[in-house]
Amino acid sequence: MTEFKADRLLLFGATGDLSRRKLLPSLCALDADGLLPEDLAIIGTARSEMTDSEFRNMARAALEEFLPAERRGSMAQFLNRLTYQDLDASTLEGFDALAERVEEAGSSEDGGLAIFLSTAPSLFEPTIKGLQKAGLTGEKVRMCLEKPLGTDLESSAEINDAVAAAFPEKRIFRIDHYLGKETVQNLLALRFANILFEPIWNSNVIEHVQITVAETVGLEGRVAFYDDAGALRDMVQNHMLQLLALVAMEPPTSFGATAVRDEKVKVLRALRPAEASETVTGQYRAGAIGGQAVPGYDEELGKDSDTETFTAIKAHVDNWRWKGVPFYLRTGKRLPERVTEILVQFRCVPHSIFEGMGAGLKPNKLLIGIQPEEDITLSLMAKVPGLDEDGVRLREVPLKIAMPDAFAEAERRIAYERLLLDLIKGDQTLFVRRDEVEAQWQWIDSIRAEWDKHGVTPKTYTAGSWGPTAAIALTERDGVSWHE
Repeated sequence: MTEFKADRLLLFGATGDLSRRKLLPSLCALDADGLLPEDLAIIGTARSEMTDSEFRNMARAALEEFLPAERRGSMAQFLNRLTYQDLDASTLEGFDALAERVEEAGSSEDGGLAIFLSTAPSLFEPTIKGLQKAGLTGEKVRMCLEKPLGTDLESSAEINDAVAAAFPEKRIFRIDHYLGKETVQNLLALRFANILFEPIWNSNVIEHVQITVAETVGLEGRVAFYDDAGALRDMVQNHMLQLLALVAMEPPTSFGATAVRDEKVKVLRALRPAEASETVTGQYRAGAIGGQAVPGYDEELGKDSDTETFTAIKAHVDNWRWKGVPFYLRTGKRLPERVTEILVQFRCVPHSIFEGMGAGLKPNKLLIGIQPEEDITLSLMAKVPGLDEDGVRLREVPLKIAMPDAFAEAERRIAYERLLLDLIKGDQTLFVRRDEVEAQWQWIDSIRAEWDKHGVTPKTYTAGSWGPTAAIALTERDGVSWHE
């Protein structure tokens, strides 16, 4: 943890969609719970010309739309924290005025400035230069970066180099909002706070792991960005590889930023480059979601494209713990339901004493639901009550922990609440380090190189289905079925 707590928070892109939907509601909820420092001032900046009053009115409208009334607390108290300064970040002009506004917001001897940069990647470098020119990169300033951080290893390195020119790694906070989700953090608690799981968390007992991130939505206003990115860059490179790293990592020495991230990066570096035969790509065509007709990707885009909206990958972590255990990753748009989950499939018992008795023995499995429901389900075998002439009959029985039920007194929080609070405090544990990002990109780039080498293009699938049939074949040839 760095040595100062921020007493000013500067939000770039403060009038944008992310700010309205997530950042301002998260900050207001933290304020309502008394978790923000009393003296924290929040300065918004964007291209739009606005007065402080107009910015507060915009923020009020966003809070009323995206934050439940019971979580708003004293909204007037929160809105009074807000000020605004317009800025064209593509030029150096205007940064001095921004610095004056930040200074006017006040600072204590022990406080500092946290900057949240949510802008187009093309503006990262000019923004950093502008902040340097205006004196907003000193020792008591930390920088938080929102994705996308490049489109490949080379462009990511350029962005990271630009930021590193002004900020050391200990003051750079790269966000992956999945790490702010309660159930994702609970994965660490499940593994490392319970002696039940860690001794069997290896290739001796685990047969395979599935990670699914399914969306029902299509482009949803992200036309230009998504067509340049595709499912592999948009979801696998960050969210899914972070989930894989948390599942596969070795026990860290402590729940501290360096220890946790050291173990994650070891997993990412141990990923075997996937061959073209171990990947599937798809692009949705017109179909139906929830009984409603939806257009195909090409219709939404208005042109033909070879961008993938679905990908499935058979990944391998080449180390002692996971030798021979496949990790099946799958993500896509316009799938039948919105779900993010991790399935840990255990091996069968080495010898069944119930053989020949019609017992129906199945291997145990652990299902970790991340969204929309946050829960953990462990499937065990149990005897069916009653008498049977053939002997003992067994049935799979779920032991389910629904997080909202188990912790009924706890508020269901927006993932950004945890991350913004950690940014203000200076705790990097749930943020992504540069070597993690680069290891992720290295693996993703190797897959894209395989696709180019073999001329891989997306297979079509109907909106509302679980992707191309080739995705089913990817697992079925190993005797595995996707969990649905």
